[in-house]
Amino acid sequence: MPNTDGFAIASLVTGILCCVPPLGMVLGAVALVRIRKKGDRGRGLAVSGMILSLVGTLLLTAGLATGVLREAYDGFRDAADEASRTRSTFDLRTGQCFNTPGGAVEAETADVEVVPCSAPHDGEITGSFKLTGLGEDWPGDEPIETAAEERCASVNQRYAMDAWAVPENALLFYYQPSKRSWRLGDRTVSCSFAAEKDKLTGSLRRDATVLDPHQLAYLKAVNPIDGVLADEPEEDVEENLAANTAWAGDVEEALAASVSALGEHAWPAASRKGVAELVEELEGARKHWAKAAAAADPEAFWEHYDPGYDALPYDLGSTVRGTLGLADTPPDGPDEPGAPGSGPEGDPEAPGDGEDGGAGTATGGAAV
Repeated sequence: MPNTDGFAIASLVTGILCCVPPLGMVLGAVALVRIRKKGDRGRGLAVSGMILSLVGTLLLTAGLATGVLREAYDGFRDAADEASRTRSTFDLRTGQCFNTPGGAVEAETADVEVVPCSAPHDGEITGSFKLTGLGEDWPGDEPIETAAEERCASVNQRYAMDAWAVPENALLFYYQPSKRSWRLGDRTVSCSFAAEKDKLTGSLRRDATVLDPHQLAYLKAVNPIDGVLADEPEEDVEENLAANTAWAGDVEEALAASVSALGEHAWPAASRKGVAELVEELEGARKHWAKAAAAADPEAFWEHYDPGYDALPYDLGSTVRGTLGLADTPPDGPDEPGAPGSGPEGDPEAPGDGEDGGAGTATGGAAV
């Protein structure tokens, strides 16, 4: 029994798939010649392949002439480009800037579009961490949100050490596991700054990867002061003397550490005078806080509490900041120098770290 010619089969397959249409006609013609010489089967296959290839060739020619194929290719290329920039919230990495579907950062979403930080964007990833100690079963949103708000505040502060450079519309947001993704093993919280309104422009990253040694040394020296001031006990000293004197001791230690760090670093010539003046002010304030920490009664505590705050420079050396190339305009805040919540760097109440200890946080799940 005659065999079916292989070229005939190849011609039909090429014609059906419309891949290199002229090739199907060439293969069909070769097959017809071989079939006549050998008496093999496959004439119908070869003819069908040639006809399909001819139709494909005519369509290709028409597409090139009218630009339809070019438009289709451009559409495919644009779709491929968009797909390459689309990331699951699982896959976001520190330092990436992104836009959310519809610009709604607080909505639950599984995918975002990664964009250059130089372009307007909805948010910027500052880091991530794994949730632990919550068990294997879904714990509910509340314990996850509590951990996320606390940990992401610290992550954001480490990422944007120069908090004066954080715009007021940038607040703390995060992507947390959803109930469904938790069952699949997801335990990651991705922290970010995200725009409360408008868009963010430019990266907010101000850490060891982008700061020079002098900028880094300055921020490491002064940032802890604001953190400890923000930890003031809620109870008045009349209600809890021990808690307030212990806190005053923490303030005194933070000031002493700052004075030491500022004094040990070799500063540029343009910064030395400003640093020396700042050290003198911090040392004067430290003495008041040391006495407040040693107070035996509320009256003695109050005697040094107000002078201690008054002695603290509200701007913590804005002149020095300018000479170091850091943001030198303090965020808007209360007029009283050194008042809690006045917004110096590192303060959880400063713009960019959320309001009221985490208002404005996003709880959209990392997967839906």
